[in-house]
Amino acid sequence: MAKYERIADDLRVRIQAGEWQPGDRLPTETPDLTTHYKTSLNTVRQALGVLAAEGVVDKVHGRGNFVRKPRKRVVRTSERHQWEKDRARESEATRRQTGATEHDTGLAVSDLVFDAAFDDAVSADEVLAGLFQIPVGTRLLERTYRTRYREEDEPFNVARSYLVYDTVEGNPDLLDPSKEPWPGGTQNQLHTLGIELGRIEERVTARPPTAEESEELGLKAGDSVLILWKISYDIDGRVAEASNVTLPGDRTEIVFTTPLTRW
Repeated sequence: MAKYERIADDLRVRIQAGEWQPGDRLPTETPDLTTHYKTSLNTVRQALGVLAAEGVVDKVHGRGNFVRKPRKRVVRTSERHQWEKDRARESEATRRQTGATEHDTGLAVSDLVFDAAFDDAVSADEVLAGLFQIPVGTRLLERTYRTRYREEDEPFNVARSYLVYDTVEGNPDLLDPSKEPWPGGTQNQLHTLGIELGRIEERVTARPPTAEESEELGLKAGDSVLILWKISYDIDGRVAEASNVTLPGDRTEIVFTTPLTRW
């Protein structure tokens, strides 16, 4: 094992033992760590680079190396969709109390910062046209959502939701991003249009993030992103809404629960 790897192992053990707490600054690279480990500055930086790649420490330019604060975990279960449907017809006061992000994180509405951007002039490409069974070029409403924990800088994910414009214009409020976050979420929005969902299909793949995704989602070297397509079908089997969600792999757990019929 190389010396920088031994140093990284020792620092990792000391952090795990609580010698430094999340948010604490580590001893300086020089003279503190170079003297303690009797090695060169380059070797110390290699060791810290290993820990930074693992997400154990953050290097802040001009300030030093800090123990990384654990990011709020997101647990996305298959039960969330029925939970949302059960709430879709509740009173507005009830729907305002909590939403899907709060359900997945255990946070309160006051803990979150929401951002919504709408584009009502998106043309369906081949993928979306195939999902909705509409001609390529059909006008869509694209809604981009970013929600973050108030104590963090990065959003939990980036979600792009697509609705057929001709369907949505039946309720002009659905075209207004200032109405977001919408109490009761998409299922209540569809309910205002007389649409009831019958099933939701989710397709998940993983890949390395782009540079832009790494920066926006706060990812480290070696982290992946999960790409989730959520396709919502109405009770007649037609696609009512489709979402493409980019989730950071280091903080997202996806749980599928499948009830089984007894013999």
